[in-house]
Amino acid sequence: MNAYERDYSHLTVISEDTRALLGYLNIPRLRSMLQNGTVCETDHVEKAMQKFQRSGRTYKVITMDTPLEELEAFFAGGVDGVGSQSFAVVTDGNRRFVLGVATKDDLEEFVRRRPA
Repeated sequence: MNAYERDYSHLTVISEDTRALLGYLNIPRLRSMLQNGTVCETDHVEKAMQKFQRSGRTYKVITMDTPLEELEAFFAGGVDGVGSQSFAVVTDGNRRFVLGVATKDDLEEFVRRRPA
């Protein structure tokens, strides 16, 4: 599992055909599922991934141009201000391509290392 070796906490899952965002793998959750036998390493990713709900949900678009203050607010209050979020999927402005994943820890580390 390269995700363990590279210290990832979340990985996005996209469609091979359309590149549409299908869901994500929460690596600590995946590790637990592997340990308790819920999934095995030969299973398809779909068995372990958490799917995004397409209908009835509004998702906050996070891009490379999103201000850090807005990203911090997203982590603190979530999409609708009701619940905190542990990660954000970073996309292009048109939401066609997944560029990466940012976590609250990533943001805190960036702020800590940034020169004053």
